[in-house]
Amino acid sequence: MNNIARISAIAIAMAMAALASNAQKVQWHVTTEAKPWATTKSPKWAETPAENAQLLVVTGDSAQVIDGIGGTFNEIGWDMLCQIPEEAKNQILKDLFSPEGSNFNYCRMPIGASDYAMNFYSLNDVIDDFEMINFSIDRDRHILMRYIKEAKAFRPDLKIWASPWSPPGWMKTNNHYASSYDKSTPNHNGLPRDKELELPTTGFKMQYGYLKAYALYFTKFVQEYGKEGIHIENICIQNEPCSNHIFPSCNWRPEDMAYFVGNFLGPKFEEEGIDTEIIFGTINRDNPEFSRIALNDPKAKRYFKGAGYQWDGKGAIPYINKEYPHLKMMHTEAECGNGSNDWGAAEHTWWQISHYLRNGARCFTYWNMVLDDTGVSPWGWKQNSLISVNPKTKEVVYHPEFYLMRHLAHNVQPGAYRLVIGDNSEADALAFRNPDGTIAVIAVNRQNEPKTVAIQVEGKVLNIELQPKSFNTLQFGENPLSKTYKN
Repeated sequence: MNNIARISAIAIAMAMAALASNAQKVQWHVTTEAKPWATTKSPKWAETPAENAQLLVVTGDSAQVIDGIGGTFNEIGWDMLCQIPEEAKNQILKDLFSPEGSNFNYCRMPIGASDYAMNFYSLNDVIDDFEMINFSIDRDRHILMRYIKEAKAFRPDLKIWASPWSPPGWMKTNNHYASSYDKSTPNHNGLPRDKELELPTTGFKMQYGYLKAYALYFTKFVQEYGKEGIHIENICIQNEPCSNHIFPSCNWRPEDMAYFVGNFLGPKFEEEGIDTEIIFGTINRDNPEFSRIALNDPKAKRYFKGAGYQWDGKGAIPYINKEYPHLKMMHTEAECGNGSNDWGAAEHTWWQISHYLRNGARCFTYWNMVLDDTGVSPWGWKQNSLISVNPKTKEVVYHPEFYLMRHLAHNVQPGAYRLVIGDNSEADALAFRNPDGTIAVIAVNRQNEPKTVAIQVEGKVLNIELQPKSFNTLQFGENPLSKTYKN
């Protein structure tokens, strides 16, 4: 054990010993579908677990540090916020980003168009502009950057990471932003069937001029955003490189991603003194060998600081986390459902949170924070969001997933350590020790009847009954945010 780990372990042990006391008040928030984010009477510490209770032993053994929790900034989300009164918009941003609200602190943004952009675009659409003379973030200044800056007004230390859904179309082998022919609505995306990319080929033009230009493209993106006061913490090379989509997308073979990073992007960042981390992601394939190919590349591995997973990538992260303990694991996008925005969708997101954090993820990133009341993308895919806005009536609706994410982000501070819950790896619970010394336990009851659990900390026990179909957060110790928060 190194000195940092030893000091951390000592601090955790001391904090837990202090917290496991009858004098320690417990703050308990409960969300049910009928009554979200309610404050419940503080339970008392006991000496023994209640009869027939599910025992959750918070051991004090620390796992990974948590970098942060958040969602994704997209153009259509900002467009919805601009269609409601200023007071309502500011309330949504406060509820998402302020420490008194959901406390989102680590969020994603696209580089160029995502599938929830208003249309296809990149930061340089001038064909074969290898020197990036026409590179520009002017469009972002009016849309994405405004969204981010207004969020930062409520959370000044908000951290941002980024990924492209597609390189500029002229850098791809089919000279188009999409990778797949739209069979349901021919010509909807303008890509003819003959130019559909074939998996598992790489859709990027693996030629010297394009590789060098793309490294410069990433570099200028980081630098220009930095000039605007928005530091990019890390970048993932490509959103879902294992899939062809009718919206902005680009498939990559892992060896080609590694070649680009090892020979072009990594050296360019190094040359320019850029501290933005390069992450192998966002991987949406369950086969861990796909990741190993890139992460073992002799040149690229010195530049990869982590690996990011979403969708089918959930099957790979347990292996990669164990095999590459020096790398930062990231959850990069919550599965977006089909627009149901119901309790079942929230329970599925809880399963994702539990799975990814138990397997080493240092962040959890929800997808769209705000959409209109239909949730339909320009490509016809109806998806979930935390909050819906009806642009006609101006009605704002907060969905169950909003409250679930609030249970996580409001109570788990950046820099927290996940604590191991012993002998019950399948329990619907997670525990964390925050930098301020508080401990937060998130416990979920997915059953249709009450469930009794006993949370044990240093020999002391909290015996609590979880309501049917409920999300619960219990926090022990002095927390300045808890004192100021008003329901």
